[in-house]
Amino acid sequence: MKQEFLLPDLGEGLTEAEIVQWLVAEGDTVTLNQTLAEVETAKAIVELPSPHAGVIASLHAAAGDVVAVGAPLVGFEIEGAEPTTPVPPAAAAVEEGSGPNLVGYGAAPSSGRPQRRARRAVSGTATVVATDADVRVAAPHDAIDVQPSPPVRGERPRSTPPVRAYAKGLGVDLALVAAELGDRVITRSDVDAYRERLAQRAVGTTSAPGTARAAQTPEPARRRTETGERATTRIPIRGVRKHTAEAMVQSAFTAPHVTTFHTVDVTATSELIASLRATASPDSPRIGVLTVVAKAVCLALAQFPGLNSRWDGEAGEIVQQHFVDLGIAAATDRGLIVPVIRDAERLTLGQLAGAVAELTRTARSGKTPPADLLGGTFSLTNIGVFGIDAGTPILPPGQTGILALGAVRRMPWEYRGEIALRDVMTLSLSFDHRIVDGAEGAQFLKAVADVLQEPGRAMLLA
Repeated sequence: MKQEFLLPDLGEGLTEAEIVQWLVAEGDTVTLNQTLAEVETAKAIVELPSPHAGVIASLHAAAGDVVAVGAPLVGFEIEGAEPTTPVPPAAAAVEEGSGPNLVGYGAAPSSGRPQRRARRAVSGTATVVATDADVRVAAPHDAIDVQPSPPVRGERPRSTPPVRAYAKGLGVDLALVAAELGDRVITRSDVDAYRERLAQRAVGTTSAPGTARAAQTPEPARRRTETGERATTRIPIRGVRKHTAEAMVQSAFTAPHVTTFHTVDVTATSELIASLRATASPDSPRIGVLTVVAKAVCLALAQFPGLNSRWDGEAGEIVQQHFVDLGIAAATDRGLIVPVIRDAERLTLGQLAGAVAELTRTARSGKTPPADLLGGTFSLTNIGVFGIDAGTPILPPGQTGILALGAVRRMPWEYRGEIALRDVMTLSLSFDHRIVDGAEGAQFLKAVADVLQEPGRAMLLA
């Protein structure tokens, strides 16, 4: 009998998801909890496990389609099952004895991780024939000719929509990139590296037509279309980019932002970090300036709870939160996300370092669970990694404070009555002026700076 599977609610407030890639096809036999597809929400890429064991009768969307929550996604043929009427995901039945692993429906947990169907490899005997360098640059996927027949395409290469759009704008075939990289998510840097390799091959080819032209520096991208018009690339506003835009507009026009700056001598913090790294074991989490600032922020929030509060307009209350769920802004290929370290105030410096490292790895792989992107009470953003000194960060919705860390620079600085070369950093604090006035914001920022200037102060505050 046929069973319809509707797209479940993959997280609070999410109304749609984009199909990144199908891992099954019509006619495939699947087991309970086998991964059907990877879908991208406004918060993360999620693997969608099967709620049934049976045969895939129909796929109601193609890769790249945006599907609304509650819309039909997959049709199953299940031997011996009675036909059912699709129900909304929030009320979807849970298999007997199982526990839900995604909000809205409950496939039973298995003893191991859901197995992805093996990716079909590109087949065929390839003979590389050199072509004109300009053709390689304009359309890198045409840079090699495969004989006697073109490669057999398997499943869609794993990548995110922004990367697919970026590759398409450059004329790069992601299937060829995947053939070189193997079974992993393709990033923007992978696309750039692939184009660079093609350009290097073109320059190194001496027997192909157009060798003299190949030695010239290739243009970075096609500038005009075939009709002579100046080329443009349209990137759909979806997923993280759409969610971030909506959240930032909501925050900017809801909370009155104030930003204050403080430049501090962090030489003692730099020396502390160097000392800890020199004595750390090889498998210890790497402690950096972000970790020390995170610890300083947790200590300062205990002194100034207004920065760890939220505005409840409906109740007419300011809610002080006596715990720190620390958001760490992470730049990924899919856009900016702010995953959260729960109860950060309870963690030691080493535990914070481990949490930051794990959070960063998960975020960059696109596998951050939607629940880990909700409920932060205060956030950090490290703009110093891009060589930036200061900025005016926008508050994540529902939060009262966000602190930006500038680059640590070695510069002349007044120290004990003399001029000396010191490590200096600028801190930029944005806060909600409905909850925090200028004096409290300045005092909080000074408390953080004091710990960075003299890490021993943490002994008095802990």
